[in-house]
Amino acid sequence: MARLDLQGLAKRYGDFHAVRDVSLSIEDGEFLVLLGPSGCGKTTLLRIIAGLETADRGQVLLDGQDASDTHVREREVGFVFQHYALFRHMTVFENVAFGLRVRPRATRPSNEAIRVRVTELLKLVQLEALGQRYPHQISGGQRQRVAIARALINDPEFLILDEPVAGLDPKARHEFKQLIHLLRDRGKTMLISSHILSELGEMCDSLLFMDRG
Repeated sequence: MARLDLQGLAKRYGDFHAVRDVSLSIEDGEFLVLLGPSGCGKTTLLRIIAGLETADRGQVLLDGQDASDTHVREREVGFVFQHYALFRHMTVFENVAFGLRVRPRATRPSNEAIRVRVTELLKLVQLEALGQRYPHQISGGQRQRVAIARALINDPEFLILDEPVAGLDPKARHEFKQLIHLLRDRGKTMLISSHILSELGEMCDSLLFMDRG
């Protein structure tokens, strides 16, 4: 299960209202696109859901449980940043493996189990031949797929992608759409933000427009 409910979320930075009393629900397995101009509050809202920011008021409910004060590591939400935030000194393989390697020793898989899981995800994102390359040695579309694989390493039920189509060339956009279809087939609940409608509007179950928080 991966149902998300937001109830009256609000966030201010000084006099700037980034998020104003946002309430919405995303059903288990739903694909929702959050559409709006740059600076309207999309990224702040996504970061609150993931636990990377704290709302001034309101609640984040995951499967009916209040997760507002739950640490980001315990929310089981995969987050793909707009600029991917890959570790430049790590190979593609180690970037993807990172989420497993930093688990507490009691729950950390063996090296062999990590190898199997990372190989599975690199195959899913069609990068199995590039595991030993570094981020600067691959294309922007490939870096995005590495970031998605890294977000999936702990098998989250809920996946958030911040502006994933921004800056992608037509080939990379096509590959991204194929990957989204695969994730939908796996039952992932997804929330994707964008400032342009693009092809995402044709793929999603719901479209939400956000403006001025």
